[in-house]
Amino acid sequence: MFRRAFWFTAGAAAGVWATTKVNRQLKKLTPESLAAQAADKAVEAGHRLKDFALDVKAGMTQREDELNDALGLNSDPDRPDNVTALPGPRRLQAIEHDKTTPRSNRPAVTYNRNEDH
Repeated sequence: MFRRAFWFTAGAAAGVWATTKVNRQLKKLTPESLAAQAADKAVEAGHRLKDFALDVKAGMTQREDELNDALGLNSDPDRPDNVTALPGPRRLQAIEHDKTTPRSNRPAVTYNRNEDH
């Protein structure tokens, strides 16, 4: 008799456990639950993307500082941290021709290079 009661109780407990497991899985598969899971995954992906962008920005800043140091483009103490001092523009001095003598090799018609593009 005790054996039958034991197996009856064990069967009932297994049935309750299986029923609750099935009901939990069915609740996970409802449209509302699937939408909530998708929203959570999207938010998580957004956070990962934001972290990646911040890492890239930090790496860019570090590399820019390294390049500025290598090129000697150190920022002035009076300027904000995000503005670096750039060297002045380079201007190549053209050879000045004597304007009193006419150029004989100059074509009479000018050619516009932008016409071909």
